[in-house]
Amino acid sequence: MTGATNFGLSAIRQIAINAHDLERAVSFYQNQLGMKHLFTVPPKLAFFDCDGLRLMLSLPEKPEFDHPSSILYFKVDNIQQATQTLTDRGVHFEEQPILIANMGTYDLWLASFRDSENNILALMSEVAH
Repeated sequence: MTGATNFGLSAIRQIAINAHDLERAVSFYQNQLGMKHLFTVPPKLAFFDCDGLRLMLSLPEKPEFDHPSSILYFKVDNIQQATQTLTDRGVHFEEQPILIANMGTYDLWLASFRDSENNILALMSEVAH
């Protein structure tokens, strides 16, 4: 039973985000966010690559699953530039880049926006001192 006592979850392979209009959501994630579209399983699923983590856009199967997603924080090197690029692509930011905390060796910056399905997403940048 040594394997069982050492077992613990760690790596996440896939995250699901609810979509009400899959075609609209695919267009937003592919065109506005510039994410790599992997494949679509019509009429309910579409998959994108997030640096090895798979993002699944899906229509809610049941009413109890029809809710906003958790906030996903996308790591970017330059939050000001990333915000401007996405704004130029038609993304509306709820919160412009703001300094959240001095973490000692870097400053933590965040900015938030909504996707085409009204889920909140965010940019995160760790700016070295």
